[in-house]
Amino acid sequence: MPKKQYIKLILILGSMTALGPFSIDMYLPGFAEIAKDLNTSVANVSMTLSSYFVGISAGQLLYGPLLDRFGRKKPLFIGLLIYILASLGCVFVTDINTFIGLRFIQAVGSCAATVASVSMVRDLFPVKDIPKVFSLLMLVVGLSPMLAPTIGGYVTEDYGWHTVFFILMCIGIVILIASQIVLPNSYLPDTSISLKPKPIIINFISILKEPQFYTYAFAGATAFSGLFTYVAASPILFMDIFEVDGKTYGWIFAFMSLSLIIGSQLNSVFLNRFKSEQMIFAALISQSVISIVFLLLAMNTLLGLYETIGMLFLFLTCLGITNPNTAGLTLAPFARNAGSASALMGAIQLGLGAFASFVVGVFVQNSILPMVIIMTISTILALTILFLGKRSIKKTITTSDNDEIIIVK
Repeated sequence: MPKKQYIKLILILGSMTALGPFSIDMYLPGFAEIAKDLNTSVANVSMTLSSYFVGISAGQLLYGPLLDRFGRKKPLFIGLLIYILASLGCVFVTDINTFIGLRFIQAVGSCAATVASVSMVRDLFPVKDIPKVFSLLMLVVGLSPMLAPTIGGYVTEDYGWHTVFFILMCIGIVILIASQIVLPNSYLPDTSISLKPKPIIINFISILKEPQFYTYAFAGATAFSGLFTYVAASPILFMDIFEVDGKTYGWIFAFMSLSLIIGSQLNSVFLNRFKSEQMIFAALISQSVISIVFLLLAMNTLLGLYETIGMLFLFLTCLGITNPNTAGLTLAPFARNAGSASALMGAIQLGLGAFASFVVGVFVQNSILPMVIIMTISTILALTILFLGKRSIKKTITTSDNDEIIIVK
């Protein structure tokens, strides 16, 4: 396709993918103020992160079949509309329980954009190019944790945390308009796909039975839960344990997001010489070594603010390499039901992320050690899943028989 169209697609699909991370990152600097305003604790406010992760995980399974049955744009429109209304509700929230519920609804809406963007990557680009496309999307997505907490910190300090959700509502409106006007209809509705529970469950089970899917989906999701652990723990870690203010926390979070950008762009370069399978193994082994060193330092209380930032930076850089490759190889065997496959992949990833963030809310109070333990366990478990799962894969699929690209203007 023409370069101009290629760039336009990457920017819009990247913005859709970044909506979820932006919704997570932008209000983090306001945790202390939210806790004060709603007469609760920072640990309870962190449960709004858990409810968001649960919502976005459950919503993935909802939108997958809808995107395959009705095409990409109609379910996307409905999901973004839900997101916009829930964001507006968060502007006026006055108690923690309502806030937790609205964050769940907001997540259900936002994940339409996430699933649709991943599905459209599978629709619009050849399978062999998908890891590189995901690396480019990671570059766009990587800007969200750079900008979101920094902007959120200043907005919270100057205008209050409620204004953050008004801004998120406006972002949702812009993405809704851009996606409906600019994006092509990349997938024709498939009326043969049933929306009854039994056929949907059977379809998901058939996807799960594919060795390449379950190996790379679970290995990638388990490794990526380290990111959710960091995100959920970071307000407690930096603002409570290391006692930095909201604005400084925003800048730290922005700096940390460079790790994902650097990792994803290193991945694009290395893919010219190495296969995706090799990149995953190298990144997970590196991540395991880093997490073990991180754990030893934490156990011996050798970590100050700057040492912690350095170790987290290295850890997250590995994730920037792992994630595009596991996503590409997970979706490679699927063309007809890419929406369901991407939804199931996202549900697994975000379900594990929700569990990790819940564990953080319970155990991370006044010590860095629980966070590092969770990261270490998740990394080593991901490497184990990859080793065991590879035995079931007879031949890794990097292209598929039905790989034509359908664009309907």
